[in-house]
Amino acid sequence: MQLKRWRRDVLTTFRILRPLAYAGLQPTSKAVYSRVPTRLLSRLWGLLNQLYLPLWLRKPLFTIFVWAFSVNMQEAEVEDLKQYNNLSELFRRPLKSSVRPISCHSVVSAADGRILHFGKVKNCQVEQVKGITYSLKNFFGPLNWRNGSSTRALTCEPFENQLQMREGTRLYHCVIYLAPGDYHRFHSPTNWTILHRRHFPGSLMSVNPGVAHWITELFCHNERVVLCGEWQHGFFSLTAVGATNVGSIKLYHDKALQTNCACHVKGRYNDRQYTDQFGSSGIWMAKGANLGEFNLGSTIVLIFEAPKNFTFRLTAGQKIRFGESIGNI
Repeated sequence: MQLKRWRRDVLTTFRILRPLAYAGLQPTSKAVYSRVPTRLLSRLWGLLNQLYLPLWLRKPLFTIFVWAFSVNMQEAEVEDLKQYNNLSELFRRPLKSSVRPISCHSVVSAADGRILHFGKVKNCQVEQVKGITYSLKNFFGPLNWRNGSSTRALTCEPFENQLQMREGTRLYHCVIYLAPGDYHRFHSPTNWTILHRRHFPGSLMSVNPGVAHWITELFCHNERVVLCGEWQHGFFSLTAVGATNVGSIKLYHDKALQTNCACHVKGRYNDRQYTDQFGSSGIWMAKGANLGEFNLGSTIVLIFEAPKNFTFRLTAGQKIRFGESIGNI
C-alpha cells in the first residue's frame, strides 16, 4: 500500500501543472486555468530537462521515472540509463529497429500512445474526445497554400469539401495521446508527400484525456504543427499538438521550425511551403520513416481523405504502438 502511494506521488510530481479536476469544474475554473502562463513554464521545464546530470545522479533519478511511468527500457536502443546526459535525452530515446515492425495496412500509428478518438469527419467538425468537437477550419486555418483553394472558398463550399481532392471519398480522423512514459518520437503513418507546414503558436494546456473532455476546441487553442500533403487517395495531414511542458516539437526534415519561442505571437501562424524549397513534389515520406519528436508527451492528430470503404481497426481507449495498423481499405 505504501509503494502504491509513493508511486502516485511520483506521478503527480512529474506531471507538472496537471489540472486539479476535470469535467465538474466551473467556467471560472476553466478561465483561471487557461490564463496560467503555460508557455513560459514549459520553456523553463525544457531548460530543466536539458540540464547535464552528473553520472552518479542519473541512474537513481532515471530509475524513478522508468518505474513511475512503466517505461520498457529493453526496447531502447541504449538500455544503460547512465548513458543519458539529461531527462530530455531519456524522453526522446530511440528504439531498437526490431521492436516496431511496420504493418502492411494502408495507415499505421505514427506513435506509441492511446487512441482517444477516431471516426468519420461530420459537418466540418472533429471529435477530440467523445461528445466534444472542434472545427476543421479553426484547426487548419485558411487553405491559401493550395492551388485553387481561393476559388473554392469563394463558392462557400463547406470546408470539409475544400480539403477533399477525389470523388467517392470522405474525411477520417484519428487522435493518439502520448503519455510521459511513451516513446516520444513520431513517424510517417503512410506513404505520402508533405507539401506544406503551418505552425500555430498557442497555449500549452494539458492534453490529458480528462482535460480534452473539459476544454472545448483544446487542439485549436494549443500550439501545434500541421503537416499537409497528399497520399494515393487524396488529402492527408498529420498534426503534432503541443501540451504543458511539451513546448518543443521538432521535425527532422525542417530545421527552421522553432516552437514555443517568446518571439511568436499567439493567434497568428507561420507557413512554410515545402514545394518552394524541394520542388513541386514536396517531401516524400515513406511509411514508418522518422518524422519528428516531442519532449515529455503530447498528441498526434491524423485527418485524411480515403475511399468510403476505409475501415478502422481500432477501439477507443486502446493502447497502440508505432507501426501497428490503424485501418485499411
